Amino acid sequence: MNLFDHKREQILEKEKPLAARMRPTSLEEFVGQEHIVAKGRLLRRAIKADQLSSLIFYGPPGTGKTTLASVIANTTSSDFRVLNAVLTGVKDIRKVIQIAKDNLGQFAKRTILFVDEVHRWNKAQQDALLPWVENGTIILIGATTENPYFTVNRPLLSRSRIFQLKPLSDKNLQELITNVLKNKKKGYGDKNIEISDEAIRHIINVANGDARGILNALELAIETTPPNEQGKIFISLGVAEESIQKRAVLYDREGDYHFDTISAFIKSLRGSDPDAAMYWLAKMIYAGEDVRFILRRMLIFSSEDVGLADPNALSYINSIADAFDRVGMPEGAFLLSCAALYLATTEKSNSSFAFFEAMSAVEKEKEGEVPNHLKDANRDKEGFGHGRGYLYPHAYKDHWVKQQYLPDILQGKVFYQPGSLGYENSVAEKIRRHREEQLAALSENPTATSPIEILSFSPADKPFERWLKRTMSKAPQTLRELRKKIYSPLKISRHDRVLLLNDTTAFLSWEAMRMTPEGGVYSIVSDNSTAENLNRQFDTCSDLRSPQIIISEFDNSLSDIAQLKHIHFEFIIARNILACSESKINTLKNLKKYMSPKGATIILAETMPKYTQRLYELLDFSKINKTLGEKLKNAEEKIYQKPKDKTVNWDEKDFIKIAKKTELKNCSVETIKQQNIVHISDTELDRWFSKMTPETQKKSYLTYLSEIMEENDLKKIEEIFRKQLRNTKKTWNFRIALFNLT
Repeated sequence: MNLFDHKREQILEKEKPLAARMRPTSLEEFVGQEHIVAKGRLLRRAIKADQLSSLIFYGPPGTGKTTLASVIANTTSSDFRVLNAVLTGVKDIRKVIQIAKDNLGQFAKRTILFVDEVHRWNKAQQDALLPWVENGTIILIGATTENPYFTVNRPLLSRSRIFQLKPLSDKNLQELITNVLKNKKKGYGDKNIEISDEAIRHIINVANGDARGILNALELAIETTPPNEQGKIFISLGVAEESIQKRAVLYDREGDYHFDTISAFIKSLRGSDPDAAMYWLAKMIYAGEDVRFILRRMLIFSSEDVGLADPNALSYINSIADAFDRVGMPEGAFLLSCAALYLATTEKSNSSFAFFEAMSAVEKEKEGEVPNHLKDANRDKEGFGHGRGYLYPHAYKDHWVKQQYLPDILQGKVFYQPGSLGYENSVAEKIRRHREEQLAALSENPTATSPIEILSFSPADKPFERWLKRTMSKAPQTLRELRKKIYSPLKISRHDRVLLLNDTTAFLSWEAMRMTPEGGVYSIVSDNSTAENLNRQFDTCSDLRSPQIIISEFDNSLSDIAQLKHIHFEFIIARNILACSESKINTLKNLKKYMSPKGATIILAETMPKYTQRLYELLDFSKINKTLGEKLKNAEEKIYQKPKDKTVNWDEKDFIKIAKKTELKNCSVETIKQQNIVHISDTELDRWFSKMTPETQKKSYLTYLSEIMEENDLKKIEEIFRKQLRNTKKTWNFRIALFNLT
């Protein structure tokens, strides 16, 4: 670097715009995109651990794509290189590849290449990078505002994780404003600034989720407003309106926003929603869409979706298009509005799709010969009898006569399905009813507006998938059934975080790992030996994919786990943590603390001790003294009727009452009855009839019975058990309560 370069960099650093100065350098400073970088999620862990694979960040401007790349640059020990796809080509790519090869060969150092606007590279440029991404010489981080599924080559896409970034929330933008006003080094914390609430609301509203837009507006407002006599810079609503006058609408003429918006417009017309149609039409006009494109789509719609229900629609829209050529904008907006309102409120019929049904039959069915009476009679009537037998409809009453028109092999085939023809008596009444029904549907189901956006993609990891499938299949049938019952109703997203409790055999962990490749799985167990066993099972997984194993008790200590500090979960799944809980309500309250504020689900799968298999039911009572048998039944049943025993003094209804005290919105329960075939060995019998279970120091079966039965009877009972059950296989019945809490 020469003297002039150094001077230029000093000037640029000093005159950096606010958006560049305030750019975060660490994840702690990063604002927004909690769905991918919140604590506990995969991307955050990968950045912190410097274990990145190839990534593509996709989202609108001002959402943090380049900022995330700069955070990675500040965090990684790899050589970090930057290219802008607009300004570079294959030559620049080859240069970076050579540097990456040298780094790997000479210094065993990885190279991360950040490509801004990666969608601007053509196929040849992307292909030039592909082999080196595939063999790991380069780790690619791409940023794009265009849908990567359409703009990035499939081979490159399949080797990258895709993370979709969303416009920042109002809360995020408010946090940015606060940071700017407090930060003395990068922002305006060293100045006496006051911004009215109205000005803040205006800036946030017009910025429309764009962090860069809000920072630019703040900078312009502050830098152009002189301080008053007291030295205070006051930003009023008027100043804010001058600083950011027009909302930046996310739109392009050839990309996702163009196609998504016209799609929303057409679907609103099809759904007879004039309000939505007006909104999407206004958005397209506001963003500068070609009006002729909109009119062409409405002409198509008038045939495709209105069709014969209103044959005048096509003529009306065509006349609008002709009139627009004479009028133009801005007055032409009245014409467009009339066209859209007409199509939204008229009757609909897609009967014109009969043509495509017929086309499908032409392509797939065996070709049918034209019936002889329908053939041209002008040439071959005499020789071949073509046209003979044809009935001329106009010669008959009502100008119709029945005769065959389809080929023989297609007789009975129906292509045309007529819709509801003609106008309703009152279009206004129909629209009013539509609106009422929509409002009713939304009030009954708030999530019915739109379906959870993924927001991510991971390349296939075939060895891991094979291992996972093989491992999951080894679980006993009863566990596999329970796992299906637990996970099937849950709408788990790829980037969600899952907390598991008491998953001692990992049969829940495997499924959670499969469903959340960009999220995170945390598993709490109660002792070191269980933790070691689980860690051995996950040896074949990478550290990022493996569940984080935490040792903790399931009662009060749950509320203070260092590894889970500031981490919240979308799903919490526990297995048999309530039976021995000193306070079930405290256990539930502790779990509730880890629920994501944006919505979470707790699933508790509890084998109900109160309804477990009775041991006396395994015996053949025809071979037992009747009096002794009755004593055994009564004694064992009393074990499960002790009001002070926390393992058996509750059932599903009791727990639902407890759950309501925690102010959880919903609590439902499903009861599952299951069976296992168990082998009753001498070891099992010894455990039942020992004075105390050595492993757990809990009361044994014999200990419970001894509180009720005489010593002589107990000896006889033990002899009967050992004689009848030693080395036998018996059906073991049990009942599981599946609690779902939100």
